[in-house]
Amino acid sequence: MKKVAFIGLGVMGYPMAGHLQKAGYEVCVYNRTTAKAQQWVDEFGGRLAVTPQLAAKECEMVFCCVGNDDDVRQVVLGDDGVLSGLAPESILIDHTTASAELAQELAQKTKAQQVDFIDAPVSGGQAGAENGVLTIMCGGEQTVFDKVVPVMDAYARFSQLMGKVGSGQLAKMVNQICFVNTVQGLAEGLNFAQRAGLDTDKLLATISKGAAGSWQMDNRGKTMCAREFDFGFAVDWVRKDLAMAFAEADKLGADLTITKQLDNYYQEVQNMGGNRWDTSSLIARFNKPE
Repeated sequence: MKKVAFIGLGVMGYPMAGHLQKAGYEVCVYNRTTAKAQQWVDEFGGRLAVTPQLAAKECEMVFCCVGNDDDVRQVVLGDDGVLSGLAPESILIDHTTASAELAQELAQKTKAQQVDFIDAPVSGGQAGAENGVLTIMCGGEQTVFDKVVPVMDAYARFSQLMGKVGSGQLAKMVNQICFVNTVQGLAEGLNFAQRAGLDTDKLLATISKGAAGSWQMDNRGKTMCAREFDFGFAVDWVRKDLAMAFAEADKLGADLTITKQLDNYYQEVQNMGGNRWDTSSLIARFNKPE
């Protein structure tokens, strides 16, 4: 089986790398906190490396899932980064939600070393990563994508090539725009229901079967009613993602008026101390009825 590396063992990368190892790939992991990498090896097997460069050596594919553009540049382009360890004809796959500009930059850098590149942000959250059912939006060449898909199938239920390099990141921006608007509608509706004295369990079981149904309703409806916000994707991170979408929208002349208002609402949640609450915490802006 292929030798692969996985860089970044956060709430997403840790289970994703685990699925690769379980699928029979020879996985080498790197994490800035070595203790986390050792924990992963103890749980799944495989091996760890103390630098991204060493993790990438002799690997046909290297997967990366870190925090932001700067983190990607550090682990890929740094003196002991992935690119300094990759062999010609290998493939770098970046699962980080990052900018389209970074994707294009990495494509140029990798091409100079005869390495292929795919930008491949994911959707599905921590639960999707743990259950191996992520959705992956990719940018790059068809021939490269075709090589990568069977490997990503270890942790994905659906992968789609959206177009040239950077298209995956642009598609992820659309995903973020759509889901935060869905969360706000759900927050307002459930706050209304609670103030009206409706049984929200019965309500969710009913309206989820109709036109209002959504992933957010199925997975976050009950926890929003209970004001429980410890489910992975944090407010700090969604605001980072939205900032990139706003920058692209300015270039495109796209109107994101409502989404910008929701970003302001998330800032209110941060001001409440909810930086690490998950994105369903928009409902926290409403006082819970007694």
